[in-house]
Amino acid sequence: MSTSTEHLGRTGNRGGSTDRALSLTAPSGIDRAAHHRLDEAWLAAAWSHPTTRVFVVSGGQVLVDDMPGGTTEIVMTPAFDAPLTETHRYFLGTDEDGVSYFALQKDSLPGRIDQSARPAGLREAGLLLSPRDAGLMVHAVALENWQRLHRFCSRCGDRTVVAAAGHVRRCPACGAEHYPRTDPAVIMLVTDEQDRALLGRQVHWPEGRFSTLAGFVEPGESIEQSVIREVWEEAGVTVGDVEYVASQPWPFPSSLMLGFMARATSSEINVDGEEIQEARWFSRADLREAIASGEVLPPAGISIAARLVELWYGKPLPAAGP
Repeated sequence: MSTSTEHLGRTGNRGGSTDRALSLTAPSGIDRAAHHRLDEAWLAAAWSHPTTRVFVVSGGQVLVDDMPGGTTEIVMTPAFDAPLTETHRYFLGTDEDGVSYFALQKDSLPGRIDQSARPAGLREAGLLLSPRDAGLMVHAVALENWQRLHRFCSRCGDRTVVAAAGHVRRCPACGAEHYPRTDPAVIMLVTDEQDRALLGRQVHWPEGRFSTLAGFVEPGESIEQSVIREVWEEAGVTVGDVEYVASQPWPFPSSLMLGFMARATSSEINVDGEEIQEARWFSRADLREAIASGEVLPPAGISIAARLVELWYGKPLPAAGP
């Protein structure tokens, strides 16, 4: 079963460093402080504290403000400016200065606080946000997606209620507690004995888009076994050595991307034709020329796929051609 970090079509980063994108893998500076989630007195005190900051999440979007220097920040307000009417309140954690952060899930984003504020999703804003704001946003979006899709008890079918500051749904009927779902998925840059990289193109992607192979981990399977199986199923290539590189939360709706470098033990390609329409081996020169000519669109900069390709390439990918 295949998954992908490529859902941007022809938008997103068209070459260049992925350092900003990797804010999703870097420490956010936020202590999630899980021990406070069941402490209603502490949460109430934190909510009323003048330094507490709140932002609204709706449909995977938040309000952001573009700052001088090309960065972007989430628009946050003091807690007392954020009404709780018909909302879910998620406690996201505290920073090193003791500031508490909450997200409010609402049916729509609030009216623009100023003329420069605009709605943005993680795929767009994640490239420009600081590690702190990227971490807060991905946490809030993941909780919103889970809350939206898991409103009923899987044990008895009754409606569940929000608990633990947004991190649990509890069933009043049978007492079951349900926790946020995270789906592990492997994503891998495969190289052969000539150090060429294997990149593929999914059926539904725009013409020219190539990226690393990826897929969900199946029940009873190690992540290394998943890498080997996915490469074989999607490209007909066998894999030997598998080396873990990094991970990236990808809440669309609930994936955790586990990034690997893998070494092929065969080079003949035989794509499945259902999920992967085309796969090719690229030398560094091949990829550079294909990107420069516009024949190939590289992985979008926010995805860990771009980081894996750049680790192999040895430097930032060139800007895409016309």
